[in-house]
Amino acid sequence: MVSLSTWCRYLVHKIEYSFTLSWKSYKRGQINDRELQDAVWKNVFQEKLTYLHWSKGGAMVPTIGEQGGTLLVRKIPSADPNRVFVGDVVVVKDPDNSDNYLVRRLAATEGYEMVSKDEKDEPFVLEKDQCWVLADNEKLKPKEAKDSRLFGPVPMTGIVGRVIYCLRTAINHGPVQNSHYSMRKDSPVLEVELDVDDMVKNHKA
Repeated sequence: MVSLSTWCRYLVHKIEYSFTLSWKSYKRGQINDRELQDAVWKNVFQEKLTYLHWSKGGAMVPTIGEQGGTLLVRKIPSADPNRVFVGDVVVVKDPDNSDNYLVRRLAATEGYEMVSKDEKDEPFVLEKDQCWVLADNEKLKPKEAKDSRLFGPVPMTGIVGRVIYCLRTAINHGPVQNSHYSMRKDSPVLEVELDVDDMVKNHKA
C-alpha cells in the first residue's frame, strides 16, 4: 500500500515532468499558447514517468546480468546536471547509431577535468552540456565496453532516462544503485510505478 506522502511526492514529480515535456514541445513550436496548459494536464493524467527497456550484453555487469535484463527507466525529458548526477545509470543515445540506445553509468559532467591513464593523451575539461559515460564491467577493453573511452564525450541531451530497477531473472531483480540524490528522488516513482509481474511478462531472456 502506497502512503499518502509518497503519492504527494509522486504527483509533484509528475507535474514537473509534464510541465518540462510540454514546455519543450512549446519551445519547438509543436504546440501554441492555448495548447500548452492542456498538454501539461494531459501528460499529468495520461503519461507514466517510466518505461521498460531491454538491455543485452556484458558491458554493465554486475549491475545488469551477462544475459541482459529488463529495465525500468525513469524518463528524463530534458537532461542537465540538475536532473541527472554522476553515479547514475542512464539510457543514452548511441553516438554511432541514433536509432540505438546504450545503458552506461554517468562518470562526469560539464566542468570535470578528464585525465587519461595514457600519458600521451592531454587532459581536457568537459564543456557545457557534455558528459562522460562508462560501462560498469571493468574487465572489458574500451572497444568492447563501447563507452566514452572509445567515442569520447556525449551531449547531455542524448540522455533520455535513468535506470531505477533491473530484472535479470524472475527471481533475481532489484533497485539499481544510482547516486544517493537520484535514489531518494526516484523512490516515490519506484513505489508507485514498479510492476514486477509486468517486467517478468516482458522479459526476453
